[in-house]
Amino acid sequence: MLNNKSFHHIERIVRGYSNHRRIEILKLLSEYPELSVAEIANHLKVNFKTSAGHIAKLAIAGLIMKRSDSVSVRHKLTPRGESVLKFLKTLN
Repeated sequence: MLNNKSFHHIERIVRGYSNHRRIEILKLLSEYPELSVAEIANHLKVNFKTSAGHIAKLAIAGLIMKRSDSVSVRHKLTPRGESVLKFLKTLN
């Protein structure tokens, strides 16, 4: 059952992907998991700082996870991120 706490939780998730660039990042990570911020910026042809900001919002919403290797931080979709991307595809 949904309550006020649930509504706030859902809002945080929805705000996490409520930007076309963030949706592009979700799609990109579904095709190429384990990308760094620089690689994501390169693929989408946006600057590093912009990509990093979008990635932070996706991570806060629980849509992507971060894994540190010895050189950089790698990103991939969480199960929630996969579900959101599947849902977004139904809207198209």
